[in-house]
Amino acid sequence: MDHARIFRTVLGVTVVYVIALGVWLGWIMPLTPPGTVPIQVITLVGLFGTFLGIGMLFAQRPTRSDRRLLRHGLEGWANIEAVHPLTRTDHCTEITELDLELVVPGSESYRGSIVFDMEPVVRPRIIVGETISIRVDPHNRDRIMLCL
Repeated sequence: MDHARIFRTVLGVTVVYVIALGVWLGWIMPLTPPGTVPIQVITLVGLFGTFLGIGMLFAQRPTRSDRRLLRHGLEGWANIEAVHPLTRTDHCTEITELDLELVVPGSESYRGSIVFDMEPVVRPRIIVGETISIRVDPHNRDRIMLCL
């Protein structure tokens, strides 16, 4: 989970909402018929929640470069040679470094390492000696994505 992207999304939606609220209070509310203000307030709060939810959905999507790598990257596999837990995070995951032997069909195998945020669901699959699926950028063999 990318907390920075989620924070920017919540901040952006909140700023736009405060601006819309100011416009509503300054120009629109005085022109509305009496008795409709509670419905307008409920609508504004509902729209805030809706746009915040939609923003959170978009914030959790992979980045454009990750989606491009998943679509156009070379398919291969990696043999896990070593697992080095680096640090625990505050959201029940662990930053982990993996030493890998990377194999991409049509080229020589090579060694590399990757650091990623390992979730508890993935932990049983990441053990020494296991083989995992990967995607490799055809233009930069150092750019690797684990397909878990």
